[in-house]
Amino acid sequence: MEHLAILLQILSRWALPMVLFLIPLYGHLKGVPVYETFVEGAREGAGVALRLLPYLVAMFTAIEIFRQSGAMDHLVSLIAPITDSLGIPREVLPLALVRPLSGSGSLGVLNQILRQYGPDSLAGRMASAIMASTETTFYVLTVYLGAVGVRKARHCLTCSLLADLAGFLAAAFLVRLVFG
Repeated sequence: MEHLAILLQILSRWALPMVLFLIPLYGHLKGVPVYETFVEGAREGAGVALRLLPYLVAMFTAIEIFRQSGAMDHLVSLIAPITDSLGIPREVLPLALVRPLSGSGSLGVLNQILRQYGPDSLAGRMASAIMASTETTFYVLTVYLGAVGVRKARHCLTCSLLADLAGFLAAAFLVRLVFG
């Protein structure tokens, strides 16, 4: 058993460097001009990043306005009676609201929950599960749909938000089931 743990530790330490070595090696063996292809991809990536910048600035500005205006606190107070009846602590609601909007914002909320209530508390465990079970939906949609020029994303947005809701509810249910 100890040998397996050592082997897994060695494999995990070398996995990424090996992938970074093997992919260019494979391309070289197939006759692909690896360096030139990499530079061309980087050039295209820089162009995509410049095209996405206005969308990202608009999204981050809207998120900050939502948080600073007190709208998030008001929304939490509206949702709390429903989540209280489901056994979901109020402390995790800001995370559930921020997570679809911002990865860094949701990390900040998670950090606050873990510091205030502890990682082994119900709120800490549930927040961790919610973080792993949901996505930064608006960011992902901004990047992917903005990159290809999609302007009307209403069905994609609806499905994505429903998936986030399902992830939130499943995480809350499973944490309650296991640790509740």
